Amino acid sequence: MNYDQARWTDDSDDLYEPLLSEKASRTVEVEDSPLPDDLTRDSLSLPDPAEPELARHYTRLSQMNYGVESGPFPLGSCTMKYNPSFTEDVAARADAAIHPDRPDSTVQGTLALCHRLQDYLGRIGGMDAVTLQPPAGAAGEFTGIQIAKAYHEHNDDERSEVVIPDSAHGTNFATAAMAGYEVVELPSGDDGRVDIEALEAAVGDDTAALMLTNPNTLGLFERDIEHIADIVHDAGGLLYYDGANLNALLGRARPGDMGFDVMHYNVHKTFATPHGGGGPGAGPVGVREELAQFLPNPHVRESGGNYEHYEPEKSIGKVHGFYGNWPVLVKTFAYIARLGDEGLSDASAKAVLNANYLAEQIEYEVPFGPFHHEFVASAGEQDAADAAKRMLDYGVHPPTTKWPEIVDEALMTEPTEGETKRSLDQLAAAFNAVAADSDAELAEAPSRPAAKRIDQVTAARTPQLSWQALDDT
Repeated sequence: MNYDQARWTDDSDDLYEPLLSEKASRTVEVEDSPLPDDLTRDSLSLPDPAEPELARHYTRLSQMNYGVESGPFPLGSCTMKYNPSFTEDVAARADAAIHPDRPDSTVQGTLALCHRLQDYLGRIGGMDAVTLQPPAGAAGEFTGIQIAKAYHEHNDDERSEVVIPDSAHGTNFATAAMAGYEVVELPSGDDGRVDIEALEAAVGDDTAALMLTNPNTLGLFERDIEHIADIVHDAGGLLYYDGANLNALLGRARPGDMGFDVMHYNVHKTFATPHGGGGPGAGPVGVREELAQFLPNPHVRESGGNYEHYEPEKSIGKVHGFYGNWPVLVKTFAYIARLGDEGLSDASAKAVLNANYLAEQIEYEVPFGPFHHEFVASAGEQDAADAAKRMLDYGVHPPTTKWPEIVDEALMTEPTEGETKRSLDQLAAAFNAVAADSDAELAEAPSRPAAKRIDQVTAARTPQLSWQALDDT
């Protein structure tokens, strides 16, 4: 018998299954049945654990799941921060479980929360109006670009291109293409930031928008952001802010003050709601005043001391049902209200401090700086994917790998503000242990987790979505 924290398997068989030996069973003989023979069997194997065995089995299964409550989750650009349990309690209150079809007069508390959250997010981002409808960051991007498109069409201004830096999130390129625009890829400068000369050459009469993250995906703040805004605006385009990295700016800088016209907020990142495994998320969109008339329908406003839904004058229509992803919005409101201005500012300060401290502790090269809430190290001669798999053997979650491509064998890392010096030191020790490992050790990794490497290409192209399909393998 071989046991470790991730595996309990008999060495005598070829099966590689977590806690296999704990799955005690007994065979039951089946008596004669009035059912047809093709619908019956002679015997049946059933689980047969004692109660302590059952309790321990499921406890160990739960311990095999790694989450932010287990340790650092340093996925660069994903901001997988700790989710305070009190926000879950607030969202689970019965008062929050209202039917979305109820008349406005009967849900004044709900609409008041929406209106206050619109105001919170507007003030945090420096925007004049905010919609809460989009259910995810990518949906927020698409909504924002649709608003920009509606703005240009309203002004009888035909624009066909969206400019996007080569280090941008992949969703930026997809969003622009889905909205019907041609994508103009903007090369980065030697310092990892926007190349001003390349930007000036790229924008023109066809430019609808420049999509930009600030700080960018290398964790670098665009020092020329006001000049960048002027270049885009002088060409008649709009400046779009991808809010993925807003965690670095909370309480310290606002996209609206930098010249951005429209932005989305990843409230499931910046304001703590976890978004692993595909959800849940929410991507509110903020705009400056002249774009407010194009916001999705419905929007919430205050009227005569009460709150109501209304349709903006030239709304792009609905982008999601009812209030948006309501439980996530409730958690967002609770998080912001609990921290306040001082708390949000402190969170961004600690996020930046933690990223810079961790980068100083690891042996891998970090080619760009100074950076903010995240950094991108290079695995050098190692394969970044192999390095990430090996980190699992040291009991920590690996960072984002292979992106952005501007850094060879990228290890994109964001520790967030919630980690202590002790946890950062443990994470650095894992980085450095992997950096010292041989190619052979990396190639065989991971050895400790319950699941080893999968064929990711086959899993993506021909997924097996039912346990019954295992009979075909």
